[in-house]
Amino acid sequence: MRTSNITRTTAETDITLSLCLDGSGKSEIATGCGFLDHMLTLFAKHGGFDLSVTCHGDVEVDYHHTVEDVGIVLGAAFAESLGDKKGITRYGSIILPMDEALIVAAVDLSGRSYLGFALDIPTSRVGDFDTELVEEFWLAFSRKCECNLHLRTLAGSNSHHVIEGAFKAAARALRAAVAIDEAHKDELPSTKGVL
Repeated sequence: MRTSNITRTTAETDITLSLCLDGSGKSEIATGCGFLDHMLTLFAKHGGFDLSVTCHGDVEVDYHHTVEDVGIVLGAAFAESLGDKKGITRYGSIILPMDEALIVAAVDLSGRSYLGFALDIPTSRVGDFDTELVEEFWLAFSRKCECNLHLRTLAGSNSHHVIEGAFKAAARALRAAVAIDEAHKDELPSTKGVL
């Protein structure tokens, strides 16, 4: 089983996270930010990942440190769970509809960090959640996962739908990328010999 267990403590957050890439979509999420909990729950379900996250953060300030740091730890957990990446499919992409929203997600588990963030989120807040934190989350994730990740809005007028569509799409793209290619399970999917 490809798994990771990470604890990360700073002056701003205390996070414990466990991840199993070959799971069934089970999750236990408690970050202190209800909207982030919702996004991570559906991320686990649509990715088929077993995910447990507990975060005690300085939410009395705002959700910034919590959201960014959970992204850091989740990205690190993916990197650790993938190990040497031998046998993985490496690439994944999807065009995902979420009511009126239509989202593209594409990922390359290349060992190089890049976020192509082109989500058009119509409002600055969803409830008490600052929507600019969506980019902070995925930037932190892509850096620590060392992947290329592109997220783009093709359509969408409801901020909740756009963000939820992005988390679902990213999960589905990652699910495809981390899958083992049975025909090449002993090979690294790179001409460089390293990912």
